[in-house]
Amino acid sequence: MEQHKEDIGSRKDLCLHRIRTAKDNLRAAKILLAADEYKSANNRAYYAIFYTVNAVHALYGNAFKRHKDAIGNFNKSYVKTGIFPRDIGRKIGEAEEIRHASDYDDFYIASREESERQVATADEFIQMIEKYCKEQIYLTDKASKI
Repeated sequence: MEQHKEDIGSRKDLCLHRIRTAKDNLRAAKILLAADEYKSANNRAYYAIFYTVNAVHALYGNAFKRHKDAIGNFNKSYVKTGIFPRDIGRKIGEAEEIRHASDYDDFYIASREESERQVATADEFIQMIEKYCKEQIYLTDKASKI
């Protein structure tokens, strides 16, 4: 099958798509939270965070097959270097642990407060990453016009 140039999205397109996907997951997390479905809300909040991590990776042409690798690289390249605040790395780890327990631990009891915290973290993360990505896209677009 022949692929046309217009069929191939740019890194910018992929980044923005992943941010939209993250926002969709956040919206679902809020709906699930309102329905008292805390485990499922935790899952969607985590995936909102995960898609934003991958949005940043998309900007630079990086891709990872495993969650562990995507998050590890994000922490190494963007958190430890000071691009994003250090506490965000801890929050990502917590969200991943809570999502894992929510999805796989039969006896895990998720609380409203915990789910509210996860949704708030995902919301904060999306805003921070979207701002960063749009700044990087603007700088790249501006530089390509010079």
